[in-house]
Amino acid sequence: MTVRVHGTCAPGFESVREEFVRNFTERGDLGASVAATVDGAFVVDLWAGDADRTGTRPWERDTLVNIYSTTKGMTALCAHLLVDRGELDLDAPVARYWPRFAQAGKADIPVRWLLSHRSGLIAPGEPLGPGAVYDWEKVTEALAATAPWWPPGTAQGYHAVTFGFLVGEVVRRVTGVSLGAFLRSEVTGPLGADVFVGTPAAEHGRCADMASAVGQAGSELGPTPEPPVRGLDDHPLAPVTLAFRYLPLSHVNGAAYRSAEIPAANGHATARGLATVYRALACGGLLTADTVERLRTPQGGAGEPDLVLRLTTSLAETWSWGLGLMPNQFGQAGPNPRAFGHGGAGGSYAFADPENRVSYAYTMNRMGAGTSGEDLRSVHLVGALYKALGSLNH
Repeated sequence: MTVRVHGTCAPGFESVREEFVRNFTERGDLGASVAATVDGAFVVDLWAGDADRTGTRPWERDTLVNIYSTTKGMTALCAHLLVDRGELDLDAPVARYWPRFAQAGKADIPVRWLLSHRSGLIAPGEPLGPGAVYDWEKVTEALAATAPWWPPGTAQGYHAVTFGFLVGEVVRRVTGVSLGAFLRSEVTGPLGADVFVGTPAAEHGRCADMASAVGQAGSELGPTPEPPVRGLDDHPLAPVTLAFRYLPLSHVNGAAYRSAEIPAANGHATARGLATVYRALACGGLLTADTVERLRTPQGGAGEPDLVLRLTTSLAETWSWGLGLMPNQFGQAGPNPRAFGHGGAGGSYAFADPENRVSYAYTMNRMGAGTSGEDLRSVHLVGALYKALGSLNH
């Protein structure tokens, strides 16, 4: 198989390009891009493959693609920017900014529990019906009226979809604009980064189509649904979660999905755009050093399980303030245990490593196993990046 790779790779980082090629020849990539910066300069900016399953649209330098939960990092960043500006207090009750949130025993839930998956609001308490995930007001009103699924603050459980509505509604209440609009006007626009939550219709033409994993039916497969919540097996997650988790790729590749704001799950970005945002966190200039230090402080206890993911692993201990600290559990973020970022269903990943002044992002349209450790496409790229960096520093 011949792979035509486009873009640039700085001297010394050729091994990243080699692993990128292997992602196509050995690991099933269809279309993808990878970008990395060191000391603020791009050392890797590569793209290759096809933007659709028919092979009629090549992947270009500016191809946008759905990044699923990698979006959560961008959503959390918006909240931390407000903290930096003194407009949001992480220890304040959510109800200070969103009064109706105080319903159903939630008056004292602090903002920080929304960011660290500890609010117990993994789904609305009542079914909302098909397509509800596209209706911001319907979802947020339902969440405001919902009693937590477990005592808030006592445990963590991955808020796969509701994270974006909860944090996004707080951002909207503080700023007066939607999460996607705030992200664009205050972060990605000023940085010149190609990252959207709520992708404008004018940009849809450069969006890649998602494709199912190798060997799986393409038209009906979306992200793998989360397992039932431990202890809550008699209460399946409400349709706002299930409807999203089971959206067929025909919906994910459609205009309604791309235009909607689902800030936990439907960001569209280029790898270069994500690496540009994380560069501003790795090298400074977007948040204060104190805020960067705070946002990567673990919030879980040692050995604490994640009630949704059903894990008792280092992953379950490393949810911080909306971003994951990944102590090389699967090698996603390199050797620095203080690196932080987020991955998404299917395989996308992006992070910042302030100590090494590195930022990184990988985006793709061939669904894989996400961040479970079985999908090694990004892991191999990151490994090559740090091996090259180590060689250049010696």
